[in-house]
Order: sequence, then C-alpha cells, then structure tokens
Amino acid sequence: MKSIKPGRGPSGMGAFAGIIAVIFGVFWLVIAVNMGAFIMIPFGLLFIAMAIGTTIYNYKNATGKNRYSEFDIVDENEEPDPPTKFHRDVIARETERKKFCPYCGTKAEEGHKFCGNCGSKLD
Repeated sequence: MKSIKPGRGPSGMGAFAGIIAVIFGVFWLVIAVNMGAFIMIPFGLLFIAMAIGTTIYNYKNATGKNRYSEFDIVDENEEPDPPTKFHRDVIARETERKKFCPYCGTKAEEGHKFCGNCGSKLD
C-alpha cells in the first residue's frame, strides 16, 4: 500500500519559513511593547509558538528518516507509516467479510490469490 508523504524540499522551505515567522513574531513583540500596545503581546506569543511548532514539524519531515504522510507517494517498504498498519488490519477484516480487493475495491473471485483488476495479492 502506498502512503502520501511531503517532499523533503518543500518541508525544508517550510522550516526556513518557520524560522522567518519566529523572527517576525519577536519583532512584533518588541514593537508592541515599545508602542505600549500590551493587548497585542498574547497574539505575538501565540504567533511565535505556532511558528516554532511548524518549524519543528517541517524540519523533521525535511531531515528525518520516517516522515509524516501528506504529499509525495512513497512505498511502505521504503519508509513506514505507523497508521498504515492499523488501516491495513481494518481493511483486511473487511476484505475477509466482503471478498473485495483491499487496494482497488474490485470484487474478488472466489479462490483467486491475486486481483483480476490491479494484480495485487489477495491474502
């Protein structure tokens, strides 16, 4: 089964943009304090916190071995995705009851080991 993961390049650009957002948030706080606009300080702190979270997420996807699923198609043998096992187990149970291919959804013929439509193994 294939999963969709973000590309390393776009994730790297997202991490860089997150660092820029943190710098902007710091400038926002400094300007808000200097102007006496203390009501804008919580917004600046929330902005910085969200930018740090986004930066960490994108940095992990850009440099980590196992990325979170989102965009690029990656085979599970190349890079595992933890939720895939759960979904595969659910699909397998449904397949046993309904006798459909878990990959393309075509009705499986009785006794066939491979799907007649997509060629996937019907275990």
